[in-house]
Amino acid sequence: MAVLRQRGWWYPYIFVGCFLVVVAVNAGMAYFATSTFSGISTTGAYQKGLAYNQNLAMAKAQEALGWTVETKAKPVDDAQAVKADITVSYRDRNGKPVQGLEVNARLVRPTAKGHDRDIALSPLGNGLYGGVYTLPLNGVWDMDVVATGTDVAYEHAQRFVIP
Repeated sequence: MAVLRQRGWWYPYIFVGCFLVVVAVNAGMAYFATSTFSGISTTGAYQKGLAYNQNLAMAKAQEALGWTVETKAKPVDDAQAVKADITVSYRDRNGKPVQGLEVNARLVRPTAKGHDRDIALSPLGNGLYGGVYTLPLNGVWDMDVVATGTDVAYEHAQRFVIP
């Protein structure tokens, strides 16, 4: 004689199956959370945080100089390479050109790694520094410029586009 099962005998298996689905989804999310982007976009963030007050003091000292800085970057027509004419003008609080600076710039591609470069801007006279520089790609560039002289430093940033 055949034994008949009670009605609803499989209900506990539904509960166990749903529980296994939840555990599998959570395990997958935990894996992707720990194996992908860590969220840290700045190297040495702790050290930079410790230097925060020093950076504020340097910014106040820079503001006290009263300099006027103009940065211009325009494309240069060249069929062989991507080139930019970069010019930075430094004027003191009286509007006189600032001479005798050593000006260095770091060009960073915000959208693509591996194309960053450091350049030295040549003195052009009358407070102007710059020249024509070859870039690996056209597009958006972030330029961080540091000008140092005798007992003085000035830092600024500029974003420009070379089409």
